[in-house]
Amino acid sequence: MMEQMSLTAAKPTPAPTAFASKMRGEKVSVFYNAKQALFDVDLDIPERQVTALIGPSGCGKSTFLRTLNRMNDTVEGARVQGNITLDGENIYDPSIDVVELRARVGMVFQKPNPFPKSIYENVSYGPRIHGLARSKADLDEIVTSSLRRAGLFEEVKDRLHEAGTGLSGGQQQRLCIARAIAVSPEVILMDEPCSALDPIATATVEELIDELKQNYTIVIVTHSMQQAARVSQRTAMFHLGKIVEVGPTEKMFQNPDDKRTQDYITGRFG
Repeated sequence: MMEQMSLTAAKPTPAPTAFASKMRGEKVSVFYNAKQALFDVDLDIPERQVTALIGPSGCGKSTFLRTLNRMNDTVEGARVQGNITLDGENIYDPSIDVVELRARVGMVFQKPNPFPKSIYENVSYGPRIHGLARSKADLDEIVTSSLRRAGLFEEVKDRLHEAGTGLSGGQQQRLCIARAIAVSPEVILMDEPCSALDPIATATVEELIDELKQNYTIVIVTHSMQQAARVSQRTAMFHLGKIVEVGPTEKMFQNPDDKRTQDYITGRFG
């Protein structure tokens, strides 16, 4: 059931009126074989802010998110048209190294998915395969600092060599965030990262998102209007594969231009 919410309940951090785009989608269309899932989507993603993608199920939010690090490449029959840039460079250019791109644009999924390895190995895996550590001491420092930035180190420092799958759901999700930031990404994509978590774990992850935006550009898909209002500075409303409206979160929640946005935010959409 859609969450009910007053337009005056949200108190998001005001976004600046001008911003530098870290990523940009222009006329982005996505096809899964003959079915078209996105239609000419234009979206600027501000640097070091949180952009929330909202809208009803099946409207294209996650599909668009997956275009930003070419995860749709892994889907048979998927085809992307249009232009998506990272720092002005087209990420779909044939010369782009997709492995390197996914290090720059990390992803945290809906369900925590730690590797069946130790906590230490979960975080060290990326830096090791990307050659980011010259020594064991370097690797230790990356693991420690990543876990600290994910707000998890104090909870796991005495069991780094125990299985990551043995952590609670909220801890596993923060482990996945630590794993993502261990390779020093510039952008973090989050696809409903709290949907499988309890309210306490959700609050912890939201606090973490607020801290991470100081150093990372974040794009989050969420079905929780309260969460979008709390964590984001900019919001894009999707419907039927198109963007209905995009703007500063405060305006979107208090004075949207499109009635569909207002109806969705207040739970009257449908």
